[in-house]
Amino acid sequence: MVDKIVLASSNKGKLQEFGEILAAIDIQLVDQKSLNVSDADETGLSFVENAILKARHACEITGYPALADDSGLEVDALSGAPGIYSSRYSGAGDSANNQKLLAELAGIRPQQRSARFRCALVYMRHAKDPTPLICQGTLEGSILETPRGRAGFGYDPLFLIDPELINGQQLSAAELTSSQKHAISHRGQAVSEFVLRIKDYLR
Repeated sequence: MVDKIVLASSNKGKLQEFGEILAAIDIQLVDQKSLNVSDADETGLSFVENAILKARHACEITGYPALADDSGLEVDALSGAPGIYSSRYSGAGDSANNQKLLAELAGIRPQQRSARFRCALVYMRHAKDPTPLICQGTLEGSILETPRGRAGFGYDPLFLIDPELINGQQLSAAELTSSQKHAISHRGQAVSEFVLRIKDYLR
């Protein structure tokens, strides 16, 4: 059995979410910072490619199996941007990213602001793992004209969740409780698939 899995991320919001979602699994999840692992260069052209790069980087440095995700926001009116560059959109953090997104969408009507969060989650047993476990999730919604809510992180305050997913309610991702968010989020979906499939990789 695997005694330790490195979470290849330095994002505090992601670390908290993964810890909460995976709390019921008997796996010791260790963040890469505690093992002196630097962030990998995200040179891939897709969420899956970047997640593989991050997981492989953590495996190489620590010798442990690694779990990595790459996730972001796709906005249809912006031809899928910010996409894989979501966390680096403005180059100045979450607040600036949100401000840039609103500026880019200025004048775009609500019905034309459809968007989705994507998550690609990759588990690698070692740096040369030829068959990594890849799990994905998607959360549909649209972009609000002003931020709402104080929970979550990243673009959550601007992301209006598809009402059909939450009993017709009009809520941003930042207005959900942690349990509500984990139940429907892109990351929650990917992690749920991971939980179902990881047993075959831990033999």
